[in-house]
Amino acid sequence: MNFLGVQSLIAIISHLFFILLTFWALKGIRIENTMKKNNIGQARVLYLFVSIAIGYTVSTFFIEFILSSQNLIFLFY
Repeated sequence: MNFLGVQSLIAIISHLFFILLTFWALKGIRIENTMKKNNIGQARVLYLFVSIAIGYTVSTFFIEFILSSQNLIFLFY
């Protein structure tokens, strides 16, 4: 397989994993109590958007950290 294809697949899997992990973690917060009554749908959309924002950021951090760690060997050449 092509290196860029593998890297893209790893990035997609990493993003989805961290988004789902963030969504699971945010379920421990009861944001419904702070929302207006009968706006549960809006609270769920907020959970989704916050999960995407945090999960994508964490995933990007880990991917960049791993790539930067791999590129450290070029410092010693």
